[in-house]
Amino acid sequence: MNNKIRLQLSFMMFLQYFVWCAWYVTVGTYMVKNLQSSGSEASYAYTALAIATMISPFLVGMVADRYFSAQKLMGVLHVAGALALFLLTLTTNIYLFISIVLFYSLLYMPTIALSNSVAFHQMSDPGKQFPAVRMFGTVGWIIAGLLIGYMALETTTYTFYIAAGGSLLLGLFSFTLPNVPPKGKEDVSASQVLGTEAFVLFKNRSYLVFFISAILICIPLSFYYGFTNLYLHEAGMENAAGKMIYGQASEAIFILAIPLLLRRLGVKKMLLVGMAAWVLRYILFAYGNSGPNLWMLYTGIILHGVCYDFFFVTGYMYTDNRAGEKIKSAAQGLFTFATYGLGMVIGTWFSGIVADYYVANGVREWQSIWMVPVYIAAAVIIYFALAFHDKKPV
Repeated sequence: MNNKIRLQLSFMMFLQYFVWCAWYVTVGTYMVKNLQSSGSEASYAYTALAIATMISPFLVGMVADRYFSAQKLMGVLHVAGALALFLLTLTTNIYLFISIVLFYSLLYMPTIALSNSVAFHQMSDPGKQFPAVRMFGTVGWIIAGLLIGYMALETTTYTFYIAAGGSLLLGLFSFTLPNVPPKGKEDVSASQVLGTEAFVLFKNRSYLVFFISAILICIPLSFYYGFTNLYLHEAGMENAAGKMIYGQASEAIFILAIPLLLRRLGVKKMLLVGMAAWVLRYILFAYGNSGPNLWMLYTGIILHGVCYDFFFVTGYMYTDNRAGEKIKSAAQGLFTFATYGLGMVIGTWFSGIVADYYVANGVREWQSIWMVPVYIAAAVIIYFALAFHDKKPV
């Protein structure tokens, strides 16, 4: 891979995740403040993305890969996505807004797999070359958060204009990327695309326990994605979106520690530390919404690196290790479907109900709201600690 291609792929990743962050982090806050939506209605926007996550493997695996060049399809989807993001600025109807978010999500989510395909196709050693390229996706997310936060755009339509502009630019840029030709009309079953071939992993009791725990831990995860920005905004934190990027920065740092810690702690302890971090984070959020305790909010944000990396990155590695060479891709697809698809659908639905339940005289009782994911995460920890006994090294 020469320097020109590396630069192209890095810019592609930068824009891919810049676009996502520009609208995703603050959409719940925008809906509550501008559309007067309830907590449940705001959570539907995140549910839409989770539903798209479950559908997108079929779009990519059964249609895109077989009939279209990856970079050209990605270009079309991002150009169409730019139009959908622009349309979000034109409506004040909550359910029309949610419908457009669902339509946009169905356009955007396949582009994640497509962008990875474009990158991998150009790499002679993806294991060494991909992380450096993918890192620019994290940089894009951070820059978008800083831009939205420091310009105080969290409750304005400018977030969608910025995302639409980035999407249009990436769409046009995609047509200049190196060609990834279609694979042809090879037979691909729905079970292969969805990853159900990996069900054989459930014969191992400990992996089944891990898999169930992974779905359940997405309920606390949904509270963070859906309501943290709104909470920080209502707690009076200035530039909340910009401050939330500390979580992505910590994610980039903690991921470097995983190989060393995994060897020392093992899979079970690593996963338990990740889940325990969710409990600590939400306790900090519950009691950190006053001036002297503001440090708790910052600590809770920074804990994102431990919460995400120690559980999900370790989980992907554990899944890869447990799966044989024949079903590695199927196993990763199934894990993604179950967590960011099924788990997030359940989590976003439930978190919206909780956010609406704890409202008194039009004011959200954030301490009560944040304690709910504390109890859920604690219950998952107890179940996992008692039932998981796999000592196979990763």
